[in-house]
Amino acid sequence: MGCGRLNTHGYHIQSIWDDQGERSLCTFHPAPWHTALPGYVYGGLLASVIDCHATGTAAEIAHRADRKRAYPRFVTASLTVDFLKPTPLAPFEVEGRLEAQEGRRVIIACTITSGGERTVRGRVTVAEITQKGWPLRSPAGSAASGTP
Repeated sequence: MGCGRLNTHGYHIQSIWDDQGERSLCTFHPAPWHTALPGYVYGGLLASVIDCHATGTAAEIAHRADRKRAYPRFVTASLTVDFLKPTPLAPFEVEGRLEAQEGRRVIIACTITSGGERTVRGRVTVAEITQKGWPLRSPAGSAASGTP
């Protein structure tokens, strides 16, 4: 599922920053099989896209604080999602904003907007992981394996 540039089956979302550098943005194009009810995206996909966007947003925030440093890896510590309205099976926008940061933990507030209407709200707490606590390469033969 979801995140990681090395995951050949991942979403490969491309997040960008607004002109003021305050919001991370991406547009996600759900596939026809991402449905719950005909014509609507299922909630698990929406939560997963928020999760991926939030971890990427946190990595960019950390990198901007110290540009000499490589992009750090983050994992989800907490994910809360509120489904406000059904999200149509059409491209939707994801927005992330830094809510708080303390030590290795970062809180990102996210929203999903479809057709100009906010359909989902999320809050993600992510934690930076160290090289000692996480392999930088995926195990050979795993679904996420993209490098030897």
